Amino acid sequence: MQEAIPEKLDLLKVFELPNGGSGTLYSLRELERRGAGQISKLPVSVRILLEGAIRNFDGKKVTALHIQELAGWQPNAERNTEVPLVPARILLQDLNGVPLVADLAAMRDAAVELGRDPALIEPRVHVDMVVDHSVQVDHARSPFALANNMQIEMQRNEERYRFLKWGAQAFANMNVLPPGVGICHQVNLERLSTGLHESAGLYFPDTVVCPDSHTTMVNGIGVLGWGVGGIEAEAGMLGQPVYFLSPNVTGVELLGSVSVGVTSTDIVLSITERLRQEGVVGDFVEYFGPGAESLSVPTRATIANMAPEYGAFIGFFPTDEAVLRYFSETGRPTDVLKAYLVEQGLFGMPKRGDIDYSRVITIDLSEIEPCIAGPRRPQDRIPLGAVKETFRAMLASAASEGGYGVHPNGSRRQVIPENGGKPFSIGHSDILIAAITSCTNTSNPSVMMAAGLLARNATEHGLEVAPHIKTSLAPGSRAVSDYLSRAGLLSPLSKLGFDVVAYGCTTCIGFSGPLDPAIERVLDEEQYIGCAVLSGNRNFEARVHGSIKANFLASPPLVVAYALAGTMDIDFSTQPIGVGKYGNAVFFHDIWPSDAEVEALVRTHVGVDSFHATAQLNEGSEGWNSLESGSGHLYNWPASTYLLSPPFYKNFELNIPSKRRITNARALGIFGHSLTTDHISPASEIRVDTPAGAYLRDQKVKVTDFNSYGSRRGNHEVMMRGTFANHRIKNLMLPPLENGAPQEGGRTFYYPPSGQKETLSVYEAAMAYQRDGTPMLVFGGKEYGTGSARDWAAKGTRLLGVDAVIVESFERIHRSNLVLLGVLPLEFAPGYTREGLGIDGSETFEIKGLDTPLAPLQTAQLVVTRQDGTHTEAPLVVRLDTPIEVEYYRHGGIVPLVLREIFNP
Repeated sequence: MQEAIPEKLDLLKVFELPNGGSGTLYSLRELERRGAGQISKLPVSVRILLEGAIRNFDGKKVTALHIQELAGWQPNAERNTEVPLVPARILLQDLNGVPLVADLAAMRDAAVELGRDPALIEPRVHVDMVVDHSVQVDHARSPFALANNMQIEMQRNEERYRFLKWGAQAFANMNVLPPGVGICHQVNLERLSTGLHESAGLYFPDTVVCPDSHTTMVNGIGVLGWGVGGIEAEAGMLGQPVYFLSPNVTGVELLGSVSVGVTSTDIVLSITERLRQEGVVGDFVEYFGPGAESLSVPTRATIANMAPEYGAFIGFFPTDEAVLRYFSETGRPTDVLKAYLVEQGLFGMPKRGDIDYSRVITIDLSEIEPCIAGPRRPQDRIPLGAVKETFRAMLASAASEGGYGVHPNGSRRQVIPENGGKPFSIGHSDILIAAITSCTNTSNPSVMMAAGLLARNATEHGLEVAPHIKTSLAPGSRAVSDYLSRAGLLSPLSKLGFDVVAYGCTTCIGFSGPLDPAIERVLDEEQYIGCAVLSGNRNFEARVHGSIKANFLASPPLVVAYALAGTMDIDFSTQPIGVGKYGNAVFFHDIWPSDAEVEALVRTHVGVDSFHATAQLNEGSEGWNSLESGSGHLYNWPASTYLLSPPFYKNFELNIPSKRRITNARALGIFGHSLTTDHISPASEIRVDTPAGAYLRDQKVKVTDFNSYGSRRGNHEVMMRGTFANHRIKNLMLPPLENGAPQEGGRTFYYPPSGQKETLSVYEAAMAYQRDGTPMLVFGGKEYGTGSARDWAAKGTRLLGVDAVIVESFERIHRSNLVLLGVLPLEFAPGYTREGLGIDGSETFEIKGLDTPLAPLQTAQLVVTRQDGTHTEAPLVVRLDTPIEVEYYRHGGIVPLVLREIFNP
């Protein structure tokens, strides 16, 4: 094999461009011709990685061994070798982007302190930052909601936005797209992605990484991309490859045709459930077959978007004629793209037998039926006809069994007086939030048209949505409102309360805004199980709204339908959805639009003209355009509660510091299965009764100006205090409630060197342990760190002083983030668990086996010392998976390693 890998220049070939000119590429066909293996049988995604490795070969960061590993990829080989991706570009959203720009600014300060040129700190690849993650639904059900919400967004985030405008002028290779353009992944899909890049006549595939897990959406158009940790993206901006283990590639063969009435959302929720059951966690997933070819490109993008929900690294659809049509319809050129892909053998949807996959899973699209998912996880699919009975059973089940423990009087209701209107009542199963939101579904014209048609049909029947239900429409790009307006469907949506509230993530990331204070009070005090229905991709508990305990994912038309019904306690097949204007019962089938009508509207109104609205990427609002920002290469860090100079680079040491031993350590927290990054580092509102709230009060910030954790990610003092502070987090160190349910809230036991234990906030306990010089551990179960790719879930863990996290299994991105921050991820060896060892947090701990030079995936030993002096031990796997991860940990994280390389050339 080694002899078959030539120098990369030997693979540089000329190919003909459609205009009669010529370009160059690194030829995969030539590599196969020279005997490097059956390159044409490799998964398409692996071939794209291979081309990148050849093109970026330097013998140091990208080596011949990397090329050999990819060229010789075997479907079922042991995965213990890392491979690189040097992305063509970086995508950022503002919640993760602000801390990254702050880090770059602080690195420039560190360069000055060390006598180095601050201009050494500069993005080496193009960076697009889309400001989309800060707008909240404060106003809804009003034609002025969009303007009002954007005005409030500018007021709340003025400091951050000034900083971003400074960053756009300070860093030559960074473009900032202003608020109101759309959601980063949908803008990436519709505009930023080109499919192909060119530099000095050399052509190569478009690839992208972003510190947001739903970056995978772009794989729906054949662009390889995924979510990485924020710090990993930062290192990528500085020219570092993204390393990961050579992947298993699961082929998913799609067969059959979609049945009448089944939406793209139904398809993706069904695929998510199936692939979770099959266990594709950490795999590359590639779709192929006639069913895949028959899917529209927006539907492919919807499926690719939810790869994190089914646990895959990516969900990839190769580029075919349908993708080229989509590029043309959205105003992007395709002629050179097709010529390149054909020349490289990368064009077209594979068929059975074309590619050697690690395994093949077959899904028949004709068997998929309408459905929703919830109430706590996106993979918990419920057929539409079974929603009522399924949720009723969950309400009645005990909390210890995953239910809600609603007693036989579960039909009780609470009357709430409405200001200026009629009193209304709420009870279990009532829908209180109905949101058409998220790039996942608003990128798909068919389901958006269906929602508008259903709204039109409902208004013609005289149906209304109860005024206390918070309804909203937050398109992922301006194109959506453009084609809905052209089709005459914005008006009926508005009549039902689905006014456009923002072009941003909103409810999908927990920025649903406040409910009526009386509703929130009743939900919190009376423990009603209120519901939200949204067209998003995540429905973890407390994500959508802190007082809403049951959240259901549904297609946009089903969001409208459930809003009309006002309750999840309905069977659409037998019960009327409402009463019409003539007193007649109106059923679901009376208002559900036909597939033919939806398709006709899409053909007529969705095209280049609509997507021209998305193309105006740098057209900001008057508020954004009038913002003044500083200038120059260095930021002056004015007094602020939004932006503080990050502490990671102060007094930076050019030499590698030694690691302290983990001995006599204490547990800072013990958590169960599927602890999400929302629990670890919430992005939602900052409550008054939290350490972060106390800090802001001390800084003389008004409660009304607290804003969200997400908007204050540039302030490490807030984010440290918010780590493990979600009011729904369950620390199992604390005793259960009388009903057997775990206590909720970010509190823990602190065990001082002498004296009795104390109950403190997690932040207070961590600071106390830091003062004591006591190492800290966090324990968890399976799928620790699932959810969004939040770098602050790892940054906060690091700043609290946690030395290691010990769990049964990690979610991929969060484990990587911990490594990149210098926190040691450890997994119990098979057969061992925290419960089996009887660990309750009262013990002290030691980690043995870390003193010798570390090796990837080596073992270590956990020594548990109980209060009575007895000991027990358990083997651990050190989840430093690759040699480069060992180096990251040894340096204290990836950025210290990169800075030492930059400052010590």
